[in-house]
Amino acid sequence: MKGAVRLFVTCSLLAACLSGFGQSTPPNQQPSAAPESTQAPPKAPVPIAKIDPVDNRYFGAGVKVSALGVGAEVAARVLWRANLRAGFNLLGYSRTFNKDGIAYNGHLAFRTVEGHFDFFPWAGNFHVGPGVISYIGDPIKARATITGNQNFTLGGVSYYSDPASPTNVNGKIDFNQIAPVVTFGWGNLVPRRKSKRFSVPVEMGVAFQGSPKATLGLTGNVCTTGGGCVNAATDPSVQANAVAEQTKINNSMSFFKAYPIISVGFGYKF
Repeated sequence: MKGAVRLFVTCSLLAACLSGFGQSTPPNQQPSAAPESTQAPPKAPVPIAKIDPVDNRYFGAGVKVSALGVGAEVAARVLWRANLRAGFNLLGYSRTFNKDGIAYNGHLAFRTVEGHFDFFPWAGNFHVGPGVISYIGDPIKARATITGNQNFTLGGVSYYSDPASPTNVNGKIDFNQIAPVVTFGWGNLVPRRKSKRFSVPVEMGVAFQGSPKATLGLTGNVCTTGGGCVNAATDPSVQANAVAEQTKINNSMSFFKAYPIISVGFGYKF
């Protein structure tokens, strides 16, 4: 009997121990919840401002009007802040004028070519453009035919044109064939912005052409007050007086060593 009681008690205790061991959570305690994340949610991306992209076009061309006449020019981008530019200009003008009793038919014929290195210090529209200019041919020419018995002077000496072989005078004025130029202005034939194709360049500057140099050539006969007539092209005395007249003309133009340049144009990038 006692053995049966002991067996019953032992089985009861073993069952109670096994029941308590199998519970992972006490009966009156709820399972702990997963900890909430403390990380802030990602921010929305900030929109990037729209920027005009840089153009990959390297050339431009334009036409212009300036103190050198009407012209055309082309430019090429060689650095981010610099262009090389070349062009030509044409200017024609005629008028009559009187000098020491001689009525000249004068003609101004500017034919020039120029080249510049345009530097844009702030990579914008403003630029400085040192360069060179070259005069093609004779910029100024004058011609006169002096009617017979008309009085005129050469180097302060009085002469008369021979009625049998009237005196002809051919004159010209030249500058230094190649002269340095310094310019500055606003506008770029090769704008750096991709959306910009057209430009209106405005430029000012000076060409240091040197003092003008006059040359006089005489043909026909000249007569002195005494009545003698000589060949104006070969007589030493007449030629000496012609040189004196040239010097007189050159002295009167010595101030004109620099030629002002003002231009405005229209350009297109391609």
